[in-house]
Amino acid sequence: MAWWKKSFLAKNNMDNFDKKRFKKIKLFVLDFDGVLTDNRVLVSEDGRESVFCHRGDGLGIEMLKKEGIETVVISKEKNPVVRARCNKLKIECWQGIDDKETIFLREIEKRNLELENVCFIGNDITDLECIKKAGLGVAVADSEEPVLNIADYITKRKGGKGAVRELCNLILESRG
Repeated sequence: MAWWKKSFLAKNNMDNFDKKRFKKIKLFVLDFDGVLTDNRVLVSEDGRESVFCHRGDGLGIEMLKKEGIETVVISKEKNPVVRARCNKLKIECWQGIDDKETIFLREIEKRNLELENVCFIGNDITDLECIKKAGLGVAVADSEEPVLNIADYITKRKGGKGAVRELCNLILESRG
């Protein structure tokens, strides 16, 4: 049995309904800033930007890929750091997107999936429509209040601090 199959669902008090929702996921869609990062940006004197990411989040995404679950990032931000991180993780990336819902629905349609097969994790108001539509809409622990109010699940961990890994573990655990 894989090391991650240690009853993450039981620790998070998930009932059978929730387990079924996690088990149906075939597409994992994420915002970037505030989800894969801690929502801070370091700007150097020459204007270059850097962010902090959690390595465990990347490993979680890699584990999902091994289980056949695709991952896509949809970000409002257009910045080389977004592309660089997504390239390193070998995941699809959309940047500079003001209307995330349109891209979100296009990605689902492209894969011939139903909304119930999609998880979206976000943290801010630009993510609201995707979280509402997703079969499993998730907010990181330090999300803005409107996002926390509509999420199906709120991570225990903050964005850029292992929230994505927590969610990956829950999805993987739901598969037994």
